[in-house]
Amino acid sequence: MVSHPDGSLKSLDEGTQRTMSDAIPSPYYKGERLKSLRAFCQIARLGSVSRAAEALFVSQPAVSLQLKALEGSFGARLFERIGRRLNLTREGEILYELARPLVEQFDSLEDRFRSRVSGLSAGELHIAAGSSTILYLLPPLVRAFRAAFPDLRIEIRNVTGVDGMALVRSDAVDFAIATLLETPRDLDYTPLYRFDQVLITAPDHPLAHKTEIRLEDFSSHGLILPPRRPTTNRLVELVFRQHRVPYQVTLEVGGWEMVKQYVAMGLGISIVTRFCVTEADRERLVVRDLPGLFPARSYGVVSRKGKYLSVAACKFLDLVKPGFSPGCTAEDAAPPQP
Repeated sequence: MVSHPDGSLKSLDEGTQRTMSDAIPSPYYKGERLKSLRAFCQIARLGSVSRAAEALFVSQPAVSLQLKALEGSFGARLFERIGRRLNLTREGEILYELARPLVEQFDSLEDRFRSRVSGLSAGELHIAAGSSTILYLLPPLVRAFRAAFPDLRIEIRNVTGVDGMALVRSDAVDFAIATLLETPRDLDYTPLYRFDQVLITAPDHPLAHKTEIRLEDFSSHGLILPPRRPTTNRLVELVFRQHRVPYQVTLEVGGWEMVKQYVAMGLGISIVTRFCVTEADRERLVVRDLPGLFPARSYGVVSRKGKYLSVAACKFLDLVKPGFSPGCTAEDAAPPQP
């Protein structure tokens, strides 16, 4: 309706009404746009329409229609198929960079709101880590975090390598604490700690009291290493190959505690990260520094690139290293109020 000079109200013609209606974005339109962007981000992350549909609990045709509508809206092709995987085009990469933080912030809005209101009196924290990290690095951090937030539930998944990264990529955990030699393109890795590598032997082993240990000294002694440890085994292999020094792994046994036990029995030697060696271990093992032979290993936070972490995750990471909170706002990482 419009007001005329004579004070009467006249109806707008149908074309004018349609023009004004089109000019005002409706909540329905915005909701559909958000659904399309969410579907687009899932396809980009998973590389498949069907897998994106499973993640979103909708049908595959629905996701396909949302993608088609989005490409029509932006007037650009967002994906190209390479083999069985859908990869982002240049335009798709630009949109993904812009849309992902918006979608993740919106999807985490309720959890963030409840966490702020409750002061973290309830909630969950999910961490992936290997056994050595769980045994030696995490205990004091978890104890301190539990003291600050006693009602918050913590789940620590004992996984290593590819399995841990898969949990990070699928958002099954908030982040992983791990060591990486190379960082995949879709993940962020920020080192927090650096630890030297040391040699451990039985007290009566020939290398236990040798004045100077060279890399060549390892050749005639069998190594004991954990099985299925890509980072550990690759690091050892890399050093020996770079120097063209032969070596042999004579025993593989699961976990550093078992490795130390067999070393103490005199069945071989091992190269371990320093934090794995406790004061009790020094009563049955000889620990030797290896300056210049093996590089220090870093341990840090692995998260999905661009992921907005939960408030609980931000608080935990701020406890690990104050001021360091990737994917967190300043408010989320702030210390708890008394």
